[in-house]
Amino acid sequence: MRAQAVVAAAPGKVEFRQVNTPDPGPQDVVIQVEYSWISNGTESSFMRGERVEGDTPRLPHHPLPFPHVPGYQKTGIVLWAGEQVEHIAPGDQVFATISAVEDMFYPFGGHISPAVTHCSQVWKLPKGMESEAACCLTLLQVGCNAGFAPMMAAHDRALILGDGQVGLWCAQAVQLRRARIMLAGRHLERLALFQPGPEDAVLPSPSNLPEAAADWAPEGLQAVIDTTGDLDALLSLLPCMRHSGQIVSVGFYGVRGQLDLQLLRQKELVLYSPSGWNKGRMDQTLHLLHQKKLSTLPLITHRFEAEQAAQAYALLLQRSEPHLGITLHWQEAASL
Repeated sequence: MRAQAVVAAAPGKVEFRQVNTPDPGPQDVVIQVEYSWISNGTESSFMRGERVEGDTPRLPHHPLPFPHVPGYQKTGIVLWAGEQVEHIAPGDQVFATISAVEDMFYPFGGHISPAVTHCSQVWKLPKGMESEAACCLTLLQVGCNAGFAPMMAAHDRALILGDGQVGLWCAQAVQLRRARIMLAGRHLERLALFQPGPEDAVLPSPSNLPEAAADWAPEGLQAVIDTTGDLDALLSLLPCMRHSGQIVSVGFYGVRGQLDLQLLRQKELVLYSPSGWNKGRMDQTLHLLHQKKLSTLPLITHRFEAEQAAQAYALLLQRSEPHLGITLHWQEAASL
C-alpha cells in the first residue's frame, strides 16, 4: 500500500510525502486519519537524534534514527477491518497509536494515513466524542499515569514539576483525587491553563523551588512528580518530602538518568517510573475524557494541515513562538 506521512528525513528536516506500508492482515485495521497530535518532547528528541527508543538515549555508537515516521497518536475513521478483528468495524471512529510503515528506520510510526494498524492498538471512541479532543489519548494517558501512580489521600500535597502538556494533565488527574497541588513551571501562559483549588499553588519561578515547597507544605510533600526530566530539581526537593513519600518520574533524562538509591533510603522514599501504554491505562483515560473529567482542547495552541507538517515541526524545534498542543488535520484528499 501507499500512504501519506510525516517523515523525519534527517536531524531537523521534516517532509510530508508518500511512503510504503505493508498490506493489512487479518488482525489489522486501515484508518483514514482525521487528526494527529504531536508529542512535543518525545518527537523533538527523536528528531534531534537524542533517542533510539522511547526511554533509551542514543549513545555515540548508535546510528542516527533516520528516516522515520514520528508520533504515536491519532484519530480517524475505519476503512477496513481484518477478518479476525472483533471490536472494530468499518465506519467506526477510533483512536490509534502506532501504525505499520516500510523502508524506515523503525517499522512503525504515528503521523500516517491511511494507517495500517494492529487491532490491539485501536480504541473505538464513544459516540459523540470530538475526534480532535481524543487524538492525544496516549500522551494524555502519560499525565494520568503520573497523577494516579502515588498513594495519596485527600488533602495530601503533591508538587508537579513542569507546565507542559503532561504536567497539566497530571495536575488534572491529581485534582480528581482531591489532593493539593503546587505546579512549578516557567511559562506564564501555560500556568494560566491550570485551574487551582483554594489550597493549590502555582510557582512560576522554580529557582526558589525548595524554599517555596517547604513554605507551602510545612508537613512535607507526599509526592513529587517530575514530568520534565530535571534531575537537579528533583533532587533539590528530597529534603522537603515526608517520610515514606513518593517520587514519580515520567520525564526523559537522557544520559543523566542515574539516581543514588541511598538518598531515597534516608526517608524510605518510594520511586514510581510508569512508561508506555497498555489497555487498562488507555481504557481508564478514555473513560475519564468521555466523562469530561479531563480536558484536552484548551491545551491546543496551534493547528496545521498535515501538508504543513514542516512548519509545525519548525515551530517545535526552533521555538520561534510560545506553543503547547500542536495538531495536524488530515484532509481526505491527502490520502491515497
